[in-house]
Amino acid sequence: MRGALALVVAAIILAIAPIARGDPSGDLSEALAADADAVAAREAMARKAWDVAAKHLSQALVRHPDDADLHSDLGFASRKLGDLDRAFVHYRRALALDPRHRGAHEYIGEAYLLTGDLASAEKHLAALRDICLLPCEELKDLERAVAEYRATGKK
Repeated sequence: MRGALALVVAAIILAIAPIARGDPSGDLSEALAADADAVAAREAMARKAWDVAAKHLSQALVRHPDDADLHSDLGFASRKLGDLDRAFVHYRRALALDPRHRGAHEYIGEAYLLTGDLASAEKHLAALRDICLLPCEELKDLERAVAEYRATGKK
């Protein structure tokens, strides 16, 4: 009987794992792995070459306009370049395509903190709490950023 219970618990954990993740692990999907601009963008992001990453992400989005990861990444690169207006456009598009996209929730929350909009950042923090059934890095990062903002008034 205990063995059967253990199997049921294991099956439940395996079933909810993708739900708990909320979005891909950061690896490129099969379609994007074959896209030279998407690959070049990821490499540029790893080097923190935000202008190069933004250029390649924009080009990849021409071919994959409904890819939430590309929009989230372009939002991130735009934010790093100081273009918050463009960042918000791409974060919102990523979330429209995938309302459970953990990275987009984290990054847009951090962008809201840069504009002084704590209430909006907290909405995305609440969304991550709902999405991350198990603790996730995006939730921890945004919690830390919100706590720092509350303590110092800045991110």
